[in-house]
Amino acid sequence: MPPSLRHHGAAIAFLHTAAVHIDTFDALAREIAPGLTTTHAVREDLLAATEKAGGLTAAVSLRTQEALLALAEGGARVVVCTCSTLGPAAEAAAQEAEIPVMRIDRPMADAAVRAGRVIGVCAALAPTLQPTRALVENSAARAGREVRVREFLFDDVWSAFREGRLDDYYGGIAGRLAAAARDVDVLVLAQASMAPAAELCGALSAPLLSSPRIGFAEAARIAGVRA
Repeated sequence: MPPSLRHHGAAIAFLHTAAVHIDTFDALAREIAPGLTTTHAVREDLLAATEKAGGLTAAVSLRTQEALLALAEGGARVVVCTCSTLGPAAEAAAQEAEIPVMRIDRPMADAAVRAGRVIGVCAALAPTLQPTRALVENSAARAGREVRVREFLFDDVWSAFREGRLDDYYGGIAGRLAAAARDVDVLVLAQASMAPAAELCGALSAPLLSSPRIGFAEAARIAGVRA
């Protein structure tokens, strides 16, 4: 049965806005928590609507929450939203769900504020910057830390992702990370889709964090698996 149709008995249910993430998170499951089962729902329309509006609207937030709550009713132990742009909707859904619902980038933000005071947020999609900045600042407030966020937008490479030219997308991001790493204590990749660029950029002057591995490990922990 295709991964997108496996719903019952999965430990973690994922909501994605691009199908490319299915293989990413199933690979992490095989590596980090063998035997842990996953299910996936892909809703490209949610990110497309957010792009068109220039940010997360109340209507798209509601649709995202409905999708997450539907997954929460399917028997999983934890539901994860892997789209950073939709992250605020995931934390809103968490208030209504009977099981944990998390955004993939919260653990990354928590790690970033532990790593330094000046945090560089890199994104390839403009509407992702504001929610990621807000997330980092919220994580800092929760931890009682003062941080300064610097934003880096690589929006000229987003069309490569949309067109399926993933090598161009990853390479375009990687080529900009060295400059972004100057004068920050830690860099974060705001979108899960950006993570493979970390393998291409070589040594940087600041640590580089991305959400898939850190977030998956936390989801597995919540699901009762030692990752």
